[in-house]
Amino acid sequence: MIARTAGGTAATLDRLGAVVVAALPACMAVANRSSPVVVGLAGLLLLAGAAAAGRPLRALLLAPLATPLGLAALAFLAWCGLSLAWSPLPALSLRTLSEFLPALAGAYLVARLAPPHLAQVAGPAAWIMAGTCAYVVADLASGLVIREALGQRVAAFAFNRPLLTMMLLVVPLAAALAASGRCGLAALAAAACAVAAWRSVSGATVLGLATGALTWAALRWLPARAGIGLAGAALLSALVLAPVEGDILARAMPDALHQRLAASSTRARVAIARSFGAAVAADPWRGAGYGTSGRFQEAPVAARIEPEMREMLAVGHPHNSFLQVWAELGIVGAALAALVMVLTLRALGPWPAPARAAALALFAAAGVVAFVEHGAWQAWWTAGVGAAIAWLRTLRHITQKP
Repeated sequence: MIARTAGGTAATLDRLGAVVVAALPACMAVANRSSPVVVGLAGLLLLAGAAAAGRPLRALLLAPLATPLGLAALAFLAWCGLSLAWSPLPALSLRTLSEFLPALAGAYLVARLAPPHLAQVAGPAAWIMAGTCAYVVADLASGLVIREALGQRVAAFAFNRPLLTMMLLVVPLAAALAASGRCGLAALAAAACAVAAWRSVSGATVLGLATGALTWAALRWLPARAGIGLAGAALLSALVLAPVEGDILARAMPDALHQRLAASSTRARVAIARSFGAAVAADPWRGAGYGTSGRFQEAPVAARIEPEMREMLAVGHPHNSFLQVWAELGIVGAALAALVMVLTLRALGPWPAPARAAALALFAAAGVVAFVEHGAWQAWWTAGVGAAIAWLRTLRHITQKP
């Protein structure tokens, strides 16, 4: 009787955790920084369910950290922590870390524990995503009257974070639906996300979706080694070239292209990249310290670059996560980040072709957005990536079934 009760409790907790993950798009549309809370809640529910069922938590949660990939990720986090020793802004560094680590912990719990239970809610998750996209399109078309009626901030860019989160989720979710034979629902979710992105002011979401779709189409039928090699070359190039991105773009982009892309503030973005790139050149080895981008103009390295370059250091972050790693963590942090990427891609080798193609498409979409958009340690993005990986591992389970 006790065992039966524990089993029922575990099943209920697992189901609730999966439902919370499925509801992430709607929650983000209502509160666009809510993903850390949503993913954290889902992770705690799933952890409680696993404990109630007597599952081996050591094998589920600790064993992956002892693999080469897990050790590389821990080494990267350890370097982040160590960099606080020379951070000129320790309070800012600690605050950034205090926001990032809980989001990372929730993302890890969901990525490890949710996949066996997500397949049951894939259909509702697709309808939630489609409905959320319809709400976004309707509110944008109405001039944001719904947001105004709800007493929320009336600004079109308020939907950017929800759309970027759905951009991460739609690739593995649609692939999981298609793999289980629900191709129509997969197409509906993908189409709804694409329409909402196109109607929004989030150019990064459009870029991410386009990059993911092109990557999936290009790598779907390639051998594992070729597809992983191409994806790895692209990601490593983005990391290696990040410190000189601004100088390259300053020389390569003509004025006519800047004028055509004026809505994307390309001139400012190039200036920001050049400023942070100059800071990397001035202190390439250890960086300014974790989380210092929020007030990078106050870091000692800022005084060592040309005065005209310093103004753009006050924007909060370099709008390029790869460049932010260089600026804050130096060549050691960049090398550890490269190692994590290489080991992550290598782990995809044994995956079934459909799951591997979806994984590479997700990494390409997330990578291109990280290259042009937000800060590296933003909790809402970290939580969204964790949920996307959970759906990706769900897809792997589905495609491995006989």
